[in-house]
Amino acid sequence: MTTCKLSALVSPAFSEPHRSVKAGEISELVLKGGRGSAKSSYLSVELVLQLLRHPDCHAVALRKVGNTLRTSVYAQICWAIAELGLSDRFKCTVSPMECTYRPTGQKILFFGLDDPGKLKSIKVPFGYIGLAWFEELDQFDGPEQVRNVEQSLFRGGPYSFCFKSFNPPAMARNWANKYVLEAKAGRLVHHSTYLTTPEEWLGPRFLADAEHLKQTNETAYRHEYLGEVVGSGTAVFENLRLEAISDQQIAAFDYLYCGQDWGWYPDPNHFAACAYDSGARTLYIYEEFRGWRQSNGAWAEKLRHHMDDLILADPGSGGDRNAADFRAYGFRMREAQKGPGSVAYGIKWLQSLAAIVIDPARCPETAKEFSEYEYERDPKTGEVLEGYPDAANHSIDAVRYAMEPVWKRRGR
Repeated sequence: MTTCKLSALVSPAFSEPHRSVKAGEISELVLKGGRGSAKSSYLSVELVLQLLRHPDCHAVALRKVGNTLRTSVYAQICWAIAELGLSDRFKCTVSPMECTYRPTGQKILFFGLDDPGKLKSIKVPFGYIGLAWFEELDQFDGPEQVRNVEQSLFRGGPYSFCFKSFNPPAMARNWANKYVLEAKAGRLVHHSTYLTTPEEWLGPRFLADAEHLKQTNETAYRHEYLGEVVGSGTAVFENLRLEAISDQQIAAFDYLYCGQDWGWYPDPNHFAACAYDSGARTLYIYEEFRGWRQSNGAWAEKLRHHMDDLILADPGSGGDRNAADFRAYGFRMREAQKGPGSVAYGIKWLQSLAAIVIDPARCPETAKEFSEYEYERDPKTGEVLEGYPDAANHSIDAVRYAMEPVWKRRGR
């Protein structure tokens, strides 16, 4: 089928995604990362390979703006076809813009979403559309637009697979950055950087430019070359790490800290469970519960496995009565000690830690709130305002209550 080894075309960083795709373990692959990570090169090769493995299906490659197709995804697919030694088996044209596999008549079609009418009128000569690639995912209008396109494309047929790729925007609140934090069955999210790309693929100029930016503007380097979400300088928690916390780690925690923030609607109930490594000054947040319009009895059922753990709860909003209910249910719950400056002091303590580690799969709401929590700016001057915003901070409050026994110790 091909005249080259795959290892000559695909960066070693993508061995795990390739294995998962080939084994049929996933149905969606999201690749994010910085410049020079070779993710688009890998995806173009993988899409062609999957097309050949499924002779009844066709593929669609998408960009937000149609006039960017020719120099991006179309050029990338043509490159993959040539490097795989398949140029004589494909007919590639720009009007219409498509690549046709001659032995079967399968097509790779290219569309921009600035003309949605064309997408709705897609016709394939046989079979069905089973493959889609959203390049520069963050440039699309949001998850609703992407979902609508998927629903339009994937109709019928036994096989479907969706590829998505992008360089993470600097701001955590960008919808694509939030999207990769959402757990979804069948989805694999993979991060790559130029550091895993063979140096000879990049060349000395690329590497020199990366090193120069690293020395002169580390934040820009982390964003552009490492694909990190660095924010705009207003992030409250710059010590945040979103990474998996294993069952083995949780079992090894010697003491658990639990916090409860009360709500009904539109504010939610939020429960958080944490562990703290005082030697490393690292906080681990590994469990959350969130719900709206929850009676105390229903909420107690969710937390029943924490009956023997001390839970510190919000004393406001009828918190004393809520805590009394839970004590009647047999829980070890008491109200946190609110007072002047307690909010600021608790948040400053969190900011002072070496790291706040949150498992985004176990605690998606917590990861979202901590990531997006930013200082407010004056709308007229743009200057950063003092104090901490009192909005979208339910998990932060729950964690602050949970850790009160630590941050209230004198001298800490």
